[in-house]
Amino acid sequence: MANRRDVWHEAERGSGSVLAVGVIGAVLAVTVVLLPLLAVLAAGQAVRAAADAAALAAADTASGLVAGVPCQAAATAAELGGAAVTACAVDGLIASVTVVRTVLGFDLASRARAGPPPSR
Repeated sequence: MANRRDVWHEAERGSGSVLAVGVIGAVLAVTVVLLPLLAVLAAGQAVRAAADAAALAAADTASGLVAGVPCQAAATAAELGGAAVTACAVDGLIASVTVVRTVLGFDLASRARAGPPPSR
């Protein structure tokens, strides 16, 4: 006659495989959700960097340090960063630029301003 312990172990046979499949499924589900989110966050940082570069390029051009048209320089710098300029304004030596980039259906926009430091 089988004792109670053997009967209990027989009923649980194979449950480790089911648990492993469940854990793997949960990890895959979390990965599928997190990867696009992390891609958008990384792209957001790239858009901010492109806005900074575009504003600096426009300010350098406005100051005469670099030859050219400030907003064209901003557009070129933003394009190199994978973004497009949607707004560009130059007031004296101060340049304000807005750029946008579409990632996974989301429009990521960033603004930056560059120019000489304020005089004291």
